[in-house]
Amino acid sequence: MTDSIERSPFRRLLRYMRPHRRDVWLATLYSILNRLFDLAPPVLIGAAVDVVVKKEQSLLAQWGIVNITHQLWVLVILTVLIWGFESVFEYLHAWKWRNLAQTVQHDLRLDVYSHIQRLDMAYFEDQRTGELMSILNDDINQLERFLDGGANDILQITTSAIVIAGAFLVMSPQVALFAAAPMPFVLWGSFWFQRKLTPRYKEVREKVGVLNAQLANNLSGIETIKSFTKEGYEREQVFQASEAYRQSNREAIRLSSAFSPLIRMIIVVGFSATLLLGGWLTVDGHLSVGAYSVMVFLTQRLLWPLTRLGSTFDLFQRAMASTRRALNMLDTPIHIHSGGTALPAGDIRGEIEFSNIQFAYPDREPILSELNLRLPAGKTLAIVGSTGSGKSTLVRMLLRFYEPQQGEVLLDGHNIQDLQLSDLRGAIGLVSQHVFLFHGTVRDNIVYGLVEQDAVSDLEQKMVDAAKAAEAHDFIQALPQGYDTVIGERGVKLSGGQRQRLSLARAILKDPPILVLDEATSAVDNETEAAIQRSLETITVGRSTLLIAHRLSTIRNADEIVVLDHGNIVERGKHEELLDLRGTYHRLWNVQTGQRDYTRDPS
Repeated sequence: MTDSIERSPFRRLLRYMRPHRRDVWLATLYSILNRLFDLAPPVLIGAAVDVVVKKEQSLLAQWGIVNITHQLWVLVILTVLIWGFESVFEYLHAWKWRNLAQTVQHDLRLDVYSHIQRLDMAYFEDQRTGELMSILNDDINQLERFLDGGANDILQITTSAIVIAGAFLVMSPQVALFAAAPMPFVLWGSFWFQRKLTPRYKEVREKVGVLNAQLANNLSGIETIKSFTKEGYEREQVFQASEAYRQSNREAIRLSSAFSPLIRMIIVVGFSATLLLGGWLTVDGHLSVGAYSVMVFLTQRLLWPLTRLGSTFDLFQRAMASTRRALNMLDTPIHIHSGGTALPAGDIRGEIEFSNIQFAYPDREPILSELNLRLPAGKTLAIVGSTGSGKSTLVRMLLRFYEPQQGEVLLDGHNIQDLQLSDLRGAIGLVSQHVFLFHGTVRDNIVYGLVEQDAVSDLEQKMVDAAKAAEAHDFIQALPQGYDTVIGERGVKLSGGQRQRLSLARAILKDPPILVLDEATSAVDNETEAAIQRSLETITVGRSTLLIAHRLSTIRNADEIVVLDHGNIVERGKHEELLDLRGTYHRLWNVQTGQRDYTRDPS
C-alpha cells in the first residue's frame, strides 16, 4: 500500500474513473449548464423590475425594444426558454451522474471481488468474512451515494461562485467586495472541518466492518450458539460492536452537525452587506433598482446553498473513507501468481511428485521437512497420520493454495508453479471433509464444477450417472422436488452424509484426471462410509487418486499407503505390508478396529 493512496484516495478515485472520463465530462457539463440556467431567473426578475420602473428607458429599450408590452413578452419568452433548458439539463445531469455512480460502483465492486478471489488462502485465515463484506457492500455503496448527488452539489456551488462573482464585479465592485467577504471564511471552515472529519469517518468505517464481521460470524454459527444457549452472550457481543460503531458515528455527527449553523452565521454577514450597501447605492442613484434586485437574488442563490456544504462535505468524507478501504483492498499483494504454461486436462496423465518439500505456516515450526513423495499416473496413493502431521498441507500445496518454502511439486514433470492456475486446478477434483454447498438446487450444486455447462452434451444423464456413482441418486429422488430441491445455504437441509455424497458427485461429474479426497469420510456414518468406499472402487480406476484418510478402512485397496509423522514419512507400502511391520500403521489399525495394541508397553 503506497503512501500516496493513503494521503489522497480522491486522486486515486479519479485515476480509477479514467475509463469513464467521457461520462464524467458530460455529467460535469450538464451540471454546469443546469446551474447557469438556474442563475438566469434572478436576472429576468431584475430586468422586469427595470422595465416597470424605467419603462421606455429600460435596458431592453436600449436594445431596441421600446414598447413596454413587447418588453414584457420578451421576458416571458425568455423565462419559458430558460426554465425549459434548466429542466432539460437538470434531467440530464441527474440521469448521467446516477448512471455513472451505478457503473463505477458496479465496476469497483467487481474489481475488488475479483482481486479478493486471487488472494492466497493465507490471507483469508487472517480476515473475517464480515469485514470483507463490509468493504464489498457498505463501503462501495458510500461512494455511489456521493457520486449520485454530492459531486453535482460541489460543481454547482463552484459554478455559482464564479458566475455571481463576475456579475457582481460588473454591476458594483463595492458591493461585490462586501458580499464576497465571507467566502474565505467559508472555504477555510470547510477545509478545517474536512481535516477533522477524515480520521473520524475512517474510524466509523472500521467499526462498521467489525460489526458486520460479528453479525456474519454469529449468523453462520447460529446452530452452535443455540446448542450452547449463548444467545445472551452473543447479543452482548453484538451490542458492544454496535455501540462502538454508534459512538464513533456520534463523534463524527457532533462535528459535522456544527458545520452548517456556523457557516450560516458567516454567510448572513455577506447577505446583510448586499442588502445594506446595495440599498444605499440604489437610493443615492449609483445603482439601478433592477441591478439591486438582481444582486439581492444572486446573493441568495450563492450564499444560502453554501449551507449545504456541511452535508456535502459529510457525504464526501464518508465516501473517501470508504474509497480508501476499497482501493487499499485492490493494493493487497497477490503472492501466488498463475504460470504461463498451458496443460489441458486431456493431456494430463496425472503423475504427481513432491520433491524435497519443506513447509511451515507463518510463525510456526516446519510441518514438512525434506519430504519426497510420488504418485504414479492412474494409481491410488493414500496418506495417513495423526492430526497435524501435514496430510492436508500436501493437498493445499498441490492446489497451490500455499507454496513450499523449499522444493517443488511436479505434475507430469512440470513444476506446478509454471502451469496456468486454471489448468492445474481444473485438472483436480477435490472432495474435502469441509463440504461447502451453495444455496440453490441439488442440480446446481452437482453441475457446479463444469466450466461450460451449456456445451456439455447429455448433461442431465451425466449428472444422474455421477449421482449414482456417488450413491446419491436414491436419496435425491426421495427429496420433495428431486434434483430441483432447494437445499438451503451450505446445504443445511441435508444430513452430513448426504452433503458429502453430493460433493463427491460434483467431483465425479467434473471428470478430472486427478481426484483428491481429503478426509472425505471423517465425519460420516458407517453406512455413508461404505457407500463412498463402493464409489471409490469404481471412480478411481484409471485415475490418479490421492486419499487423505483418518479412517483406514477406506484406503485398504490403495496402491500405496504412506504414513506421516511430524512431517516425515515413517512407513510406506500396501495395507498388508504395513500391518506386517507392526509399527505406527499397525497400531492405528488396531485402535480403529477395536483390537488390543500389543506393540506398546502394557504398563
